[in-house]
Amino acid sequence: MNLENSIIMPDPIYSVASNSFLAPYASIPEKSRGRLVVEKESPGRSVYQRDRDRIIHSTAFRRLEYKTQVFVYHEGDHFRTRLTHSLEVAQLAKSIARELHLDEDLSEAVAISHDLGHTPFGHAGEDALDEAMKDFGGFDHNGQTLRVVTKLERKYADFDGLNLTWECLEGIVKHNGPVTGDISRAMSEYVDVHDLELSTYASLEAQVAGMCDDIAYNNHDIEDGLRAGLFGLESIREVAFVGDVLREVETLYPNLEESRLIHETKRRMINLMVRDLVAQTKKNITKYKINTIEDVRIAGRPMVCFSQKMEDDRLAVKEFLFENMYRHYKINLMSSKANRIVKELFEFFFAEPHCLPPYWCEQVKKVDKFVAAEVIADYIAGMTDKYAFEEHRRIFDTSHKLITA
Repeated sequence: MNLENSIIMPDPIYSVASNSFLAPYASIPEKSRGRLVVEKESPGRSVYQRDRDRIIHSTAFRRLEYKTQVFVYHEGDHFRTRLTHSLEVAQLAKSIARELHLDEDLSEAVAISHDLGHTPFGHAGEDALDEAMKDFGGFDHNGQTLRVVTKLERKYADFDGLNLTWECLEGIVKHNGPVTGDISRAMSEYVDVHDLELSTYASLEAQVAGMCDDIAYNNHDIEDGLRAGLFGLESIREVAFVGDVLREVETLYPNLEESRLIHETKRRMINLMVRDLVAQTKKNITKYKINTIEDVRIAGRPMVCFSQKMEDDRLAVKEFLFENMYRHYKINLMSSKANRIVKELFEFFFAEPHCLPPYWCEQVKKVDKFVAAEVIADYIAGMTDKYAFEEHRRIFDTSHKLITA
C-alpha cells in the first residue's frame, strides 16, 4: 500500500492572507505573533510574503552570489554558490510546503535566508573565523544570520535589520532543531529582547526548509564533484542509493551521454527523497496527533524527517562526499588558503582597527575588545570570496598599488 495514500490528513482551512488552504497545524499568516517593531502591514501581501521580499532585497542576499558553497568563486562558472543553493532549497521547500498544506511563503523565506550569515569561503571560512574569535565567544553562522536580519542590514528608517516576523526569525535560528546548551552571543542578546523560545521545535514550514537544505546540498554536491573530477561515476556507484538510481537510468536510457546521465540520476534521487520526506511527515503528523502549531513546537521530536531507510541512505551519501570531496586534496588546498586569509584579516584588523573602512572604524571606537572583535567578525563575515581575496591582497601584498589615480 502507498504510505502517502493510506493516511487521512485533517481538513485544511482557508487563509485569506495567503489566498490558500492551510492545515490547522500550519503557520497561519493571520495568527502571526507579529514583528518586534509594530508596523502597518501591506494590504497586498501576507506577513510572510513581506518577510520573503525583504530578504530578497537585502544586501546580504545579493552577496550570496559570490560566496562559496564548496568551490571558491573563480574555480568555475557552473559550480554552485550560496545564492544558487539558497534558491534551490527555496524551490524544494515551497513545493513540499504546498503539498503538506503549509504556508509556502514562510518556508521560502526561511530557505532563502538560512545562509545569510555564512562567511566567505564556505565552511573553511567559518571554521577560521570561529578559531579567530575563540577568546570572544566564537563564531556561528546561524547566530550571524540572526544578527544580519535583526541588526546589520541598515536600510529602513524605523529600525535596524529587516524587522521580520517572529515565525520567520524562529525558523532562521531553529530550522535544524531546538537550540540548547551554549548559545551564541548574537542569539543570547537577541532573545533577551525578543524571546524566540529556543528550546522548542520550529514550525513545520521551518523544518521543511531545514530538510530541503540537506536534500539540495547532498545531491548537488554529487553533481558538482563529478563535474570537477574529484570522483567518478564508478566510485559514486558504490553508494547503494546512488547506484540503484544510476542503474535504473542506464536501463531506461542506454548510451546516454554522461552529463545527461548525471542530471537524470540527480533529479530522480531528489524526487525519491522528497516523496519519502512527504510520506514520513504525514505519517508522523498522524502518529503524534498533531492538530495545532503548538503541538508541533512541544512534540519533543521533529515531525519533518525521512524514513529510517532514507535517512540511512542520506548518511551514506554524506559520508561518501566527506571522504571523496570535502577531504579531497584540491579542496584541502583551497580550504587552507581560505583559512589563512580569514585569520590574517581578523588578526590585522583587530591589531590595527584604524585600517578598517570609515563606517566599521567608527563602530570599534570606545568599545571593549569583545565588541570590537564582534564588529570585525561582522565585517569579515559579510565579505564575498572575491572581496576577501582582494582585501587580503591590498593589505599583505607590498607590491600592490593601494591608491589609484
